[in-house]
Amino acid sequence: MDLNALTDFALVAANGGLGKASRASGKSKATLSRRIADLEEQLGVRLIERSARGLKVTEAGQMLMDRTEGPMHEVAEAMTAAREGLAAPRGRLRVAAPVLFSQLAMGGISARFCAAYPEVTFEAVAEDRVVDLVEEQFDAAIRINPSPDSSLVGRCFAKDRLVVVAAPSVPVPKRGKVRPVPAVVSSTFQPTNWTLDDGRLVLEPIPRLRLSSFLMIRDAAMAGAGAALIPQSIAWNQLTRGELVQWGTVSGVEVALWVLHTSRRLPAPKVRAFVDFMCEQYPEGALVLNG
Repeated sequence: MDLNALTDFALVAANGGLGKASRASGKSKATLSRRIADLEEQLGVRLIERSARGLKVTEAGQMLMDRTEGPMHEVAEAMTAAREGLAAPRGRLRVAAPVLFSQLAMGGISARFCAAYPEVTFEAVAEDRVVDLVEEQFDAAIRINPSPDSSLVGRCFAKDRLVVVAAPSVPVPKRGKVRPVPAVVSSTFQPTNWTLDDGRLVLEPIPRLRLSSFLMIRDAAMAGAGAALIPQSIAWNQLTRGELVQWGTVSGVEVALWVLHTSRRLPAPKVRAFVDFMCEQYPEGALVLNG
């Protein structure tokens, strides 16, 4: 049985005619009349008698109304409850994020998000590789400078810069020609100069230590092992306390962090809430990580 036809029959019967039902619902009289005719054909009985004086519910129609009025109200209430339930973020939220960001930020972010949305269960996975959100069942991913992908949408929630830092005990090189400096570099470092502040200082890093994480590189630089090229976000506290000195900012490099999700027309409330929440964590747009 067509639920829409049953609903329209009840609407016409309750309003006492097609015209009043049409005005009350915004549906055309032709649509209402056709739905009732279809319902009568399915049931094989007349539900409404049509005459010059108007419409009158038949005995069969009255019996149908009496039997379905309660269940119809229950269906309407169930649909309303479903809409209201879906409007509130709930369920498991699975997020993939880069390892460094996960280690320094996701613990606090996930705790604050769950405090704001207590019906959400949060799962964060630290991954530097590009995960497939659909295949691996992630609701969202945080990525650095993501390449364009028509299947994903999202927002940039913070930006970072690459800076060269060193311990206060390491002499700051003079500006001018290319200056060789002892350096702490990543394990994947390839020989290249560090151009700072639009070319006002160009450094030739001479590797003394090769380390596999930015946190190790930062800490080795703090210990005086040499200059290091690291995200400014992980050095704010050390720079503020004077444990590191910033020599300059790498020119022409912007580090943007995005929160992405699949490009469905109606993302789940928990996903929409998480995207908004991530942007709220960095209202000035500058990434600051404590560690």
